[in-house]
Amino acid sequence: MEYTIGEIAKKFNLTISQIRFYDKEGLLPEIKRVNGIRKFTDSDIETIFLIECLKKADLQLKDIKQFIEWTKEGDSSIEKRLNFFLMQREKTKAKIAAMKKALCMVEYKCWYYETAQKLGSVKALEAKKEKLTPKKIKSLLKKAHKK
Repeated sequence: MEYTIGEIAKKFNLTISQIRFYDKEGLLPEIKRVNGIRKFTDSDIETIFLIECLKKADLQLKDIKQFIEWTKEGDSSIEKRLNFFLMQREKTKAKIAAMKKALCMVEYKCWYYETAQKLGSVKALEAKKEKLTPKKIKSLLKKAHKK
């Protein structure tokens, strides 16, 4: 099956210019052209999906391009590709842990201001905070402050 650049843009919520940029930067090396028009295959869709996932994991396009170049080398680059993803896995786990801490603090602040709003003021909450703070919220605070 073949897809147009417009279909791909819609599928991934990207602009056509973003996809053209990926192509220009060498991130989509297998794209066929028919009369100058890009025709995308299921394999190209997988590549774009990978690019978008790796971007969400904070990889820079130059690093993604390096990975794609290794894939073109075939089996001789398996170790490089494995090491690439082993390292990225650790970075991604660290990012997730940091985001979980941030979420704990956001959850606490939601509770804090919802309760202050119900009581009519922050001052009223502060006077009763120790007594009013649910165990779940105390647990979130502990998690947020852990190193």
